[in-house]
Amino acid sequence: MTFFLRAHPFKHSGAAPLLCLLFAVLAGCHSRAHLPGTTVQITKAPQANAGGPVQMDYIEGRTTGAATGDQIVLYTRSGIWWIQPFANQPFTNIQPDGSWTNTTHLGTEYAALLVAPGYHPASKLKELPEAANGIVAVAVFKAESTNPLPEKVIHFSGYDWNVRTAASDRGGVPNVYSSENAWTDEQGHLHLRMQQKDGVWTCAEVSLARSLGYGSYQFVVQDSSHLSPSGVLGLYTADDFRTDEIRSELDVELSRWGVPDSRNAQFVVQPFYVPENVFRFMVPAGALTHMFRWDPGRASFESIRGTKIGPGAAAISSRVFTSGIPTPANETVHIDLYDYRHSKNSLQQPAEVVIEKFEFLP
Repeated sequence: MTFFLRAHPFKHSGAAPLLCLLFAVLAGCHSRAHLPGTTVQITKAPQANAGGPVQMDYIEGRTTGAATGDQIVLYTRSGIWWIQPFANQPFTNIQPDGSWTNTTHLGTEYAALLVAPGYHPASKLKELPEAANGIVAVAVFKAESTNPLPEKVIHFSGYDWNVRTAASDRGGVPNVYSSENAWTDEQGHLHLRMQQKDGVWTCAEVSLARSLGYGSYQFVVQDSSHLSPSGVLGLYTADDFRTDEIRSELDVELSRWGVPDSRNAQFVVQPFYVPENVFRFMVPAGALTHMFRWDPGRASFESIRGTKIGPGAAAISSRVFTSGIPTPANETVHIDLYDYRHSKNSLQQPAEVVIEKFEFLP
């Protein structure tokens, strides 16, 4: 399936679109031979940008000699090579005329791999592979330099936060994000909104502009009990630039994950599929403070009633993890409001949450 964002079409800076063909080779895969001269091309791609998770644009190309069942695997270089548009949507379909198109996160270079059926791509790469072992041809587009696209930055609790505008597959399927869904009010509180606009379901996320490392992370949330069963409020640290497949995160996640009678909160040390890494519990309505203390080899989580931390605070739940604790690298704080697997249920509802304060203590 090809996923499209509601975004402004890519505009090239004057000259005809650059055709960038790195190489095309004859390759056999699973007893399927391709004719000599089988190629893949990138005919249009975004201009160079530092990239990251918050911006996307269109990328297009063509193939010649592709066999039935062949597909395109896209990568964008932003420090390392990232599969596009999402790790759970790694393939781009080839049209009958040999053309292909999709969306991609921005970067300094773009790559298209023509692959045979049965090829299993990595979600992150330090270096691009050559044409072999199921890869029929490879094209690389070195993007032209330009001024970075403007990003929305908001100031909240003494920090600058980048507002996400690119889609994300964090909820199991792509969610579209809009910068209109994140703002601060006159009291300095952060508002995140999830809504349908012009027929498109949009979510909200902000991420801290710098890494903080070991220490205490505290989030004061006015209320999360009104979220629909598929709504998720995530308060977490994440290193978006790890090259391995293991998510390096500490999470407070407020959600029923699409099950109306499920508990509505959990503490997590990723990866979540390790049973000992997840602790689920119930949170009540009203203002709550969620926090975790991140130390070497130890992560201590707690949720309390109200907004005051200290003696006499009414604890709701707590948990200490000592296994699989990540070490600081390039992780940043994320506050994310999104819908879990919305395409597979009818539970989504508009929502707005208010984060009164974020505080970090070394």
